[in-house]
Amino acid sequence: MGQRSYAILGTGAVGGFYGACLQRAGLPVHFLLRSDYAHVREHGLVIDSVAGDFHLPEVKAYSKVTAMPPCDVVIIGLKTTQNSLLASLLPPLLNEDSLVLVLQNGLGNEAEVAQIVPADRVLGGLCFICANKVGPGHIRHLGYGTVTLGQRAPGQIAAGISSSMTAIAADFRQAGLCVNLAEDLPLARWHKLVWNIPFNGLSVVLDASTRDLMAASRTLVEALMQEVVLAAGACGRTISDNFLEQMLEHTARMEPYSTSMKLDAAAGRPLELEAIFGVPLRIARQAGIELPRIAMLYDQLRFLEAQHNHTAP
Repeated sequence: MGQRSYAILGTGAVGGFYGACLQRAGLPVHFLLRSDYAHVREHGLVIDSVAGDFHLPEVKAYSKVTAMPPCDVVIIGLKTTQNSLLASLLPPLLNEDSLVLVLQNGLGNEAEVAQIVPADRVLGGLCFICANKVGPGHIRHLGYGTVTLGQRAPGQIAAGISSSMTAIAADFRQAGLCVNLAEDLPLARWHKLVWNIPFNGLSVVLDASTRDLMAASRTLVEALMQEVVLAAGACGRTISDNFLEQMLEHTARMEPYSTSMKLDAAAGRPLELEAIFGVPLRIARQAGIELPRIAMLYDQLRFLEAQHNHTAP
């Protein structure tokens, strides 16, 4: 097999950064863009990175999926608030062997994609990265960048890591990225929620950076983390106290960082509330577990978003 081709759906901070790294490594990458299309087509992508700045003066940029070729791997970098578009975006990009890699926050996203694509062709990915889009075709990578890849289908998880996922991981490593392979994707997603729920949510409600939250609200952060642990336990996944401490230590060492949800709120964009808060809350309640702090944070975020949109929460 020759080089795998990649399609990037959502050329924002996440999709743009990883797609640019793959292209820099020599892999064929096709980028779907909307507001940035004309700029990127003319000027390419600019990445300011702690690992080294680079500029791709020419990229394969498209404004419509119907103009893009089918690709071996389709990376979903869209926010979960745009998942209703996937039924029309994915089919033109797929050949009979294409895989779909879901690089999104929260829970339940692979199941949505599996309504469009056969379940055994859906992979999940979690991005542990501090990156922001700072201008048209311009991404600033502030730190981290590790990707964890996992398979959705339970039978595949039991059977171990497939050759296709291993091959994608090799491409990411060729691009200079750190990749972990997880046999239990749901556990990996709960691990990510340990950070996302407190820091994304509180950063909006308290209008605070990660450093502010660690300095003034660490007790509340830890309490929210513990509720995530309870919810994960209801799904048969165990998260250790050591993992929570590691997340807190990593965040304490971070440069002051505005979370993606805080930036979305400031820009008036929809917030990823359902995938990050709503789904975990419903899963816990179905198991008879209440998460009062997470529920209150979810309600506060819904209220703030409704106020901005002038609609009832």
